[in-house]
Amino acid sequence: MPTSTALEGLTQALRKLPGVGVKSAARMAFHLLQHDKPGALQIARALEHAVNSIKHCALCNTLTEQEICGTCANAQRDRSKLCVVETPADQAALERTRAYKGLYFVLMGKLNPLDGIGPHDIGLQKLFDRAVPKDDSGQPLPAEAREVQEVILATNFTAEGEATAHVIAQALKSRGMQVTRLARGVPVGSELEYVDLGTIAHALVDRR
Repeated sequence: MPTSTALEGLTQALRKLPGVGVKSAARMAFHLLQHDKPGALQIARALEHAVNSIKHCALCNTLTEQEICGTCANAQRDRSKLCVVETPADQAALERTRAYKGLYFVLMGKLNPLDGIGPHDIGLQKLFDRAVPKDDSGQPLPAEAREVQEVILATNFTAEGEATAHVIAQALKSRGMQVTRLARGVPVGSELEYVDLGTIAHALVDRR
């Protein structure tokens, strides 16, 4: 690569994107500078605007330009159900199904002690306060007085996602909250002989 402080800086910046290595970053940098400088400026302006204007929703923690996101502000959503996801991308995936009409809480991560990510880092206390609010004396409201009646755990089915779901479930159940977990099963249209054994086992356990 030709020596250039600006070019090297751009390449290093592009490497911060997930899945982008040295060669891919360099290819992107050369393309933008050689063939699409207007596009490069558009990207720069869009990034600056997004960084300066997007924040976390005060209720669900997702990304939004408003104090309260559109989903939380929508009076048509079922406020008795609260779905817990790891990221805004996971929330968007659930929304695309059009099968869920409740509200969300976005953790912005998952528990991972090896990387030093604990309950405080993913806002678990904020989730607990949202699901089980307290009265003026500091005591949890009785179940019948709570807005949220069911918490649906939709964290990913990774080791960290499962551990996160377990910690949340134990904490909320101890507070008298109904907690359910996103079901796992055989994908639609698949043939059993080609499905991994773990998926088949969970489908059997979660059968209905």
